Amino acid sequence: MSHEQIALVDWAAFAETRGSLGSSFMRILGYFFEDGLKSIDQIEQAMRLDNAAGLILPAHTLKSEARQFGGERLGQLAEDIEMHGRNCVESRQAPSQFVQQVVALRPLFAETMAAIEREANPLASRRSPGGPGGFGRRVA
Repeated sequence: MSHEQIALVDWAAFAETRGSLGSSFMRILGYFFEDGLKSIDQIEQAMRLDNAAGLILPAHTLKSEARQFGGERLGQLAEDIEMHGRNCVESRQAPSQFVQQVVALRPLFAETMAAIEREANPLASRRSPGGPGGFGRRVA
């Protein structure tokens, strides 16, 4: 199954992780954001260098962390990149035919994080029907 056919976020997995982490949830989510960006940087660098082995660990890490928070589509794309890297190492080929997937990783990460952030902190994304100022108050 292509990663595009998978739900962006598995909200049941998200809720389970949120419940199990309790008050640590937002802190751990922040770590995922930081680690995810580092993993993407490493994956992009490995692709620029045609380094198939360099794709494997950061893609594996991103896959696992994304799925922990319900980021199924991101997790699948990271898994696809990881497996491509492994296949290239085994066949001694450059990973260059997977450039499109690596290019798609950063925007998908941003989309996933935005959806998770909206769910994790709904007040941050709500807009008041009364306009600026929040909670129905108008700014004078």
